[in-house]
Amino acid sequence: MPTSAPEAVDVLIVGAGPVGLMLAGELCLSGVRPVVVERSAERARVPKAGGITGQVVRLLEHRGVYGRLTGDPAPPRPMPAYVYGALPLPLPDWEDNPLFGFTIQQWDLEAGLETWALERGADIRRGHELLGFAQDADGVMAELSTGTVRARFVVGCDGGRSQVRKLAGIGFPGVTSRRMTSRAADVVLPEGTRLVDDETALPGGLTYHRTETGLLACLSLQPGTHRLVVMEWDQPEVPDDVPITFDEVRAALTRVYGREVAVREPSTDGPRLLRRLNGTNARLADRYREGRVLVAGDAAHVHSSIGAPGLNVGLQDAANLGWKLAAEVLGWAPAGLLDTYQEERHLVGRRVMAFTQAQLALLGPGSEITALREVFGELMTEPATARRVATMLAGADVRYPTAGADDHPLAGRWVPDLPLTRDGRPVRLAELARSGRPVLLDLTGDGTPGEVAAGWAGRVDRVTARSAAAPADAVLVRPDGYVAWAGDQPEELAKALRTWFGEPVPAPAG
Repeated sequence: MPTSAPEAVDVLIVGAGPVGLMLAGELCLSGVRPVVVERSAERARVPKAGGITGQVVRLLEHRGVYGRLTGDPAPPRPMPAYVYGALPLPLPDWEDNPLFGFTIQQWDLEAGLETWALERGADIRRGHELLGFAQDADGVMAELSTGTVRARFVVGCDGGRSQVRKLAGIGFPGVTSRRMTSRAADVVLPEGTRLVDDETALPGGLTYHRTETGLLACLSLQPGTHRLVVMEWDQPEVPDDVPITFDEVRAALTRVYGREVAVREPSTDGPRLLRRLNGTNARLADRYREGRVLVAGDAAHVHSSIGAPGLNVGLQDAANLGWKLAAEVLGWAPAGLLDTYQEERHLVGRRVMAFTQAQLALLGPGSEITALREVFGELMTEPATARRVATMLAGADVRYPTAGADDHPLAGRWVPDLPLTRDGRPVRLAELARSGRPVLLDLTGDGTPGEVAAGWAGRVDRVTARSAAAPADAVLVRPDGYVAWAGDQPEELAKALRTWFGEPVPAPAG
């Protein structure tokens, strides 16, 4: 019997979680229609992430997704308070507060991103499992449970136990500790009961309380129902294959809190959290690319969820990779462009490893940690320290190393929300970024930067605008929201356009 030829695709994305769906949408915006395969037949309604925090909130607004996810037509608003290592982090009414966030269940986030990606042309296939692959110089032959696909590139967005990463031979070094056990459950508290009465309550009703033996975190889900997390150290370990019970969570609460609390299970229908995690894991892929196979999100890095950095990092991985991979597929990528994905995002992965492990250290047991928390808590009342910590948590302090030391201070950083007017009306940069294409902001009023970029008109949106706070004559913004170049020298602009967006396309003769 003749064997049918494998299906040919440009990009095969393995995993239809938030990162895989975000990457699919990014590729579509850049002119490449990916295929996304997911082994699960249906989206799981299992409680996971409960919100998004950090710089990625602005990215979602750039894509027009923020309002769809939140139902709020207004621009994102900074958070008035947060925590670092379960210590209060006050965020007063700063004009440039960098820390944004909003609450959303992960299945709602996935549903919103899937709709967005499908509207832009993504091909999402559920019930298709990756079994193996082999790559050569021109592509990857992937064996799926439903057939064979020949892809020019494969991207693993398939989580911390990534099959793609393992099959590609990408190392995953890091640190695993079994000292801490975390138990989480949705609970009903007795009327009038407060587990925490001396710590800062965050927006949404999230509170933290540390004792000498552990930590309690409590999030209000709805009147009477809370999501409770109990963390404790150096207790006898329950084997992973032993199912957790609600009584186990109740017993852990009693040990950490110091007295019994008559919590009970909710009686309402719907998905409820009941989970035990033994130990902590911090691992970072030794490389994000092996030939024509790449990894992103949890497939590239796993770490504690303290501070909620996961979606901030993973979704920005997707935005960073999407336009670069599309440029490679479409044939206009300048030499080394795809390699900058590793250069830029691996650095961010290392930073997340550091600040999540530092926060875990602040949660630990013992009088010496209590003393450290007292000192650190005093420091965080200083506005300069609080601002520095908030900037780090948001990822707003990232400056990509591909920006040169002599470049404009904005180069390699997230573009600020400049006050702009266009055609006599106010306009926000987020509105100009909806296409997912690079944007050249011409702030001179004379059109010179736009003329320099004429040869890139098919790849770069040229926008003439005014700004009372113009940082330069022109600002070249990458599709992922970071500044590729800013300045006032036309020849340097032309150089930056070639560096990031390839050679210009000559105008048609005649």
